[in-house]
Amino acid sequence: MSGHSKWANIKHKKGKADALRGKITTKISREITIAVRMGGADPTGNMKLKLALTKAKANNIPKDNIQRAIQKGAGALEGQSFEEITYEGYGPAGVAMMVSCLTDNRNRTAADVRHVFSKHGGNLGATGCVGYMFQQKGIFAVSKESGVEEDDLMMLALEAGAEDIKNEEEGYEIVTAPEAFDDVEKALADAGIEVEMAEITMIPDTMAELSAEDAEKVQKMLDVLEELDDVQDVYHNANLPDDDEE
Repeated sequence: MSGHSKWANIKHKKGKADALRGKITTKISREITIAVRMGGADPTGNMKLKLALTKAKANNIPKDNIQRAIQKGAGALEGQSFEEITYEGYGPAGVAMMVSCLTDNRNRTAADVRHVFSKHGGNLGATGCVGYMFQQKGIFAVSKESGVEEDDLMMLALEAGAEDIKNEEEGYEIVTAPEAFDDVEKALADAGIEVEMAEITMIPDTMAELSAEDAEKVQKMLDVLEELDDVQDVYHNANLPDDDEE
């Protein structure tokens, strides 16, 4: 899922990685296959594939799985035909949610997502009902343990085209426009700066402050949505506590 804190997301994703290993492998492999079908097997110039491969590396997906996914996308292996669909709506306490899916059965996926929204006190809306509240941005997370100085990192990132750099408690968060993602990534790599996470995601313009009870309801709904096989990512504007604060 993706909210406002990239560091909270990293911890959340890594914490659940072992329990969801099979699902994660399947979802990322599917993402790679779709990316190859849409833009070819060369990650150079294929942003979707590059991001999917980055995600695969971060989740320690076996190389054999990655290669099979690429071959399937290139037509070397028989595979199902998937399409991308994004559902929008409101969760508990009016939290805005965007649910990004890859599916081979639109009716099944719509029914599954609608059921989760209904069961957890949400409402599935029309396309665009909450999309205007989010902006697509590139995000890089750099740990302070990397040893890089903030001023040096800021100068490097901004010169490469980044929009902003934030000094968080655990690290630095670099924000870019999607079209500047490649240039910033290359600048960081050329400088030998290790990146904890790199992704193009949807960032909410404003955050929803929740009571402890509502935050728990939202978290439960997010967990159930992520359990759905067809769901790739869930973006929201809930200000949820970090895992170690819960």
